[in-house]
Amino acid sequence: MKRSAVMAQTRVEGFLTIRRGESLLVTFGIPLGVLVFFSKADTVASDLKRRGYAHPVDFLVPGVLALAVMSTAMVSLGIATGYERRYAVLKRLGSTPLSRAGLLTAKTMNVLMIEVVQALVIIATGLALGWSTSARVLPAIAVLLLGTVAFAGIGLLMAGTLRAEANLALANGLFLVLMAFGGVFYSLDRLPAGLEVVARALPAAALSESLRAILEPGHAFPTGPLLVLTAWAIAMPLLAARFFRWEE
Repeated sequence: MKRSAVMAQTRVEGFLTIRRGESLLVTFGIPLGVLVFFSKADTVASDLKRRGYAHPVDFLVPGVLALAVMSTAMVSLGIATGYERRYAVLKRLGSTPLSRAGLLTAKTMNVLMIEVVQALVIIATGLALGWSTSARVLPAIAVLLLGTVAFAGIGLLMAGTLRAEANLALANGLFLVLMAFGGVFYSLDRLPAGLEVVARALPAAALSESLRAILEPGHAFPTGPLLVLTAWAIAMPLLAARFFRWEE
C-alpha cells in the first residue's frame, strides 16, 4: 500500500512538473541555452583554446550538467515545495496514507527522473556539438547524485523556512549567483584571487569542477572539490531536516 502510494505521488509530482512552464524553462531551457550559446561564442572559444581546450564544448558540458542539477534539485523542487507548504498541501498529504517520508521519497524520485532526462538531452546536444569524453560514467553519476543531495537540501531548507514569495525570489537569485560563480562557462582562475577562493567553496563550483575532472581525460582526481561538495551534501539536508516547518 505504501509503495503504491509513493508511486502514485511520484506520477502526480511528474505531471505537475510538466504543467509548470516556468519550471521547464529553468530545467531544460537555460542549461541548453548556455551550452549552445557559449559553445559558439568567439570570446569564450578563444579563451578556452588558450587553456588547452580544442573545443569549448569539452569544458562546457560538465558545467552545464551541474547547472541542470541546480535548476532541478534546488530551484524547481524548492519553489514547488514552498508553494505547497503555503497552501497547506503538505499538511493535508501528511494526514493521508502517504507518510511524510513517502512524500519526500516521491519528490526525490521525481527529481532524479527529471535529471536523467536532462542529462540525456545535454549529452546528446554536447555530442552533436563535437563533445567527446572518457568512459568514467559511473563516477560521474555518483558525483551528480552527491550534487543532487546538496542542492535538494538547499532548496528544501529555503522552502521550509521562508514564505513562498521570499523563497521564490531567493531561489532564483541564488541560482543566478551560483551560475555566475560556478565555473559553468569560464574557468574560475579568471576571477580575482579573493573571489576565486569564495567561488571554490560554493557547491556549484565544487560540482562542476568535480565533473570536469572526472569526464575529461588526464585530469587528477578532484579531491578538493569533492570534499567541498560532500560537506554541502551533509550539512544542507541536516539543516533542512532540523528547521523545515510544514506550515507557514
